[in-house]
Amino acid sequence: MTDECKGLNLAELIDLLEPVPDPAPISMMPQTAGWLWLGAILLVFIGVGYWKFLLWRRKTAYRREALAELATCPNDPQRLAELLRRTALSAYVRQDVAALHGPDWLTFLDHAYGGTGFSDGPGKAVAEAPYKKTGDGADLKPLIRTWIKTHKSAAA
Repeated sequence: MTDECKGLNLAELIDLLEPVPDPAPISMMPQTAGWLWLGAILLVFIGVGYWKFLLWRRKTAYRREALAELATCPNDPQRLAELLRRTALSAYVRQDVAALHGPDWLTFLDHAYGGTGFSDGPGKAVAEAPYKKTGDGADLKPLIRTWIKTHKSAAA
């Protein structure tokens, strides 16, 4: 011990000590190349997933538009039949859908969503609504909403 430290008590000696330096900050950069590769692969997967999501959104945009129009559409069977026809023309090949009418149209609609609401239920009004005045379309609206939401498009 040096002479300047003689006669000092323990607390005073501790005060004379140099403070311990702070360690260097921890780097957030990965230390190995494997983490860089993993990060790059993760970014690629996120990019591909986002791209597929955008394609899906674009592919199903006609459904959202049809549902929005259906929500504001009155219970007029002629208007509902027209909306259903336009939605089907957006989802399927025009040559397969445009010429359908009557029972063939109803069968197509039933096969597209996997039910029988058009051939055997209130959907029968869809086949004749564009040509003659039919009753109220209140029971037709939920069926058309179900068809728009659940039909299998031509690309599926």
